Amino acid sequence: MKFATSIHNRNGFTLAELLAALMFLAIVVPVSVGALRIAGLAGEVAARKAVAARVAERVLNESLVMGNWNRSQQSGAITENGVEYRWTLLNERWPVDEMQLLTAEVSFNAQDREQSVRLSTLVNSP
Repeated sequence: MKFATSIHNRNGFTLAELLAALMFLAIVVPVSVGALRIAGLAGEVAARKAVAARVAERVLNESLVMGNWNRSQQSGAITENGVEYRWTLLNERWPVDEMQLLTAEVSFNAQDREQSVRLSTLVNSP
């Protein structure tokens, strides 16, 4: 007489393997979500800095074209995409030649902090 032997087929996971996988996910998921949040915040600051650089370039170009760059300090504000960019145009003497250093500084808020971008150029003195 032949006895049937039972062969167990192991297709599933053991409890220890399942707990190890859950522990791994409990570590990886919060780290990944935090990294994505930081990347999003950095992207927001980078996008606003790009707009601020464009505003600074526009202020410098307009003041050079209009010829009003040699006045004392000028300032203003431009709103773009719901964000206010405050600009200040500074004019100071360049120490080497008979030139003026013209600087446009644009400040804005991002992530509850004041950020700023400065753009400068040299201009011949009148």
